[in-house]
Amino acid sequence: MMKFKFANRIERVKPSAIRELLKLGADPSIISFGGGYPDPEIFPIEKLRKVYDQVLLEEGKLALQYTGTEGLMALREKLVNRVKKIGISCDVDNLFIIQGGQQGLDLAAKAFIDYGDIIITENPTFLGALAAFNPYEPEYIGVSMDENGMRMDELEAVLQKHPNAKLIYTVPEFQNPTGVTMSLERRKALVDLANKYNVVIVEDSPYREIRYEGEDMPSIKSFDTEGRVIHIGSFSKILSPGLRLGWLIADRALAEKLSLLKMASDTQNSTLNMYAVNRFMDMYDLDEHIAHIKETYKHKKELMFQTLQEAFPKSVTYTYPQGGLFTWLTFPQHIDTKILMQERSLPIAKVAYVPGESFFPNMQEKNHCRINYSYMSEENIIKGITSLGEIVKEMC
Repeated sequence: MMKFKFANRIERVKPSAIRELLKLGADPSIISFGGGYPDPEIFPIEKLRKVYDQVLLEEGKLALQYTGTEGLMALREKLVNRVKKIGISCDVDNLFIIQGGQQGLDLAAKAFIDYGDIIITENPTFLGALAAFNPYEPEYIGVSMDENGMRMDELEAVLQKHPNAKLIYTVPEFQNPTGVTMSLERRKALVDLANKYNVVIVEDSPYREIRYEGEDMPSIKSFDTEGRVIHIGSFSKILSPGLRLGWLIADRALAEKLSLLKMASDTQNSTLNMYAVNRFMDMYDLDEHIAHIKETYKHKKELMFQTLQEAFPKSVTYTYPQGGLFTWLTFPQHIDTKILMQERSLPIAKVAYVPGESFFPNMQEKNHCRINYSYMSEENIIKGITSLGEIVKEMC
């Protein structure tokens, strides 16, 4: 077999737990709480069909052509107006369209990270972010969390010890994987620390509009006085992930550099999809659709927690998020959730989840898992959690 001369960075590219688990979605016998999938039953399929019909009939020659790397101007203008409600004041020169939030993470790392540079993350953190960052060969430092998000005292201690850290990565709303939301005070403190130690913040906010209870909080970007916060948003959770549309907001000079990196990577997003989403927002009320999503997911979340409470032993704890798609389970120390899934949950209960160790950038903790409650039907939520609970009770 031919031995290729790969770049060193390829050694950091590993199959992710989510990627492997999502393959289980093709097996109808498996109840999977693993992926971050939206519920396909609430995709606005008929509305999108009408939208695509109109776009192709009325603007087909434009919608099927190349366009600028930054994306469709009309859609960017809508997003500039939309982010005002979370405190972000910007113009179209600060915002461009990306291939879902994941591309924004890749662009940020590509712009800032050289071999051995430090990225500070929450601990645990979104494993998709680690997958995006890994090819640039960073070092990671994880900062502990509590019910109010990343701990600022620990973050400052890390910055004092590592003043040359390049990026701080955070998912401030309904964090993936824990479901925790960063408090207002800590958002302000995070920006103050970033200013003090000259570090860039990557604010990854794909879930912020999927809030079921509590009050909305301003974006971290809204407190940015020095142009050091990169804000990333996405249509994946509020419309459809298959559209592969998100947005990135940054200081004008930084946005220009990041968009040049995007141009080198993929030239542009799908012109047709951008026209379609822009037309969808003209023809229909996106906030009304989001309200329907929230109502559906809130009911599923309540059902999930009711079933967890009934089926699981008290020794297993879990977070109770105010929104988003996930809860984070913590088992007694002797339970390795990866082994549990491989040896019992999958073969016996036919239930999949994401073992928690994948979410830790450094010292992996094996007694956690992430469970999604948005994708499965109500029937499968009850069936899957009950079956898993029976197995867990035997081990606790």
